[in-house]
Amino acid sequence: MAQPMRGGGLRRRRSMNEINMVPFIDVMLVLLIIFMVTAPLITTGVVDLPSVGQSATRPQSVIELVVGLDERVKIKVDGQAEPQPVSLAQIATRVKQAQKGVAETPVVISAEKKVPYEAVVRVMDTLQKAGVKRVGLSVKQGV
Repeated sequence: MAQPMRGGGLRRRRSMNEINMVPFIDVMLVLLIIFMVTAPLITTGVVDLPSVGQSATRPQSVIELVVGLDERVKIKVDGQAEPQPVSLAQIATRVKQAQKGVAETPVVISAEKKVPYEAVVRVMDTLQKAGVKRVGLSVKQGV
């Protein structure tokens, strides 16, 4: 176990209880350089957002649901001058009555920018559960 040394003394083998950090640092520096060189070469992803189109002809009958700032809903059929208030529970039946059996009659939901999105989604969800097929959102052109 003990090995003779020059000078007649005994040399003991010491166990290494320290981690050598130099190889670790070298590897980290190489990885840092690789990432710095390749980062500008990575292309960013492009998201294709839907665009708003204009229909060729205006439909004969349009049902408009107007969501107010107080989250109350009003229904407007065929461009009536004054929309009539309707509760969330009655929306589906009122829309079905206004469609008069023609399921292809479009329903447009319009709301101001300050109206919570949750209120608009609630109206859309109610219409979807009732089986209304053509539901769209009103958008402001040029903004």
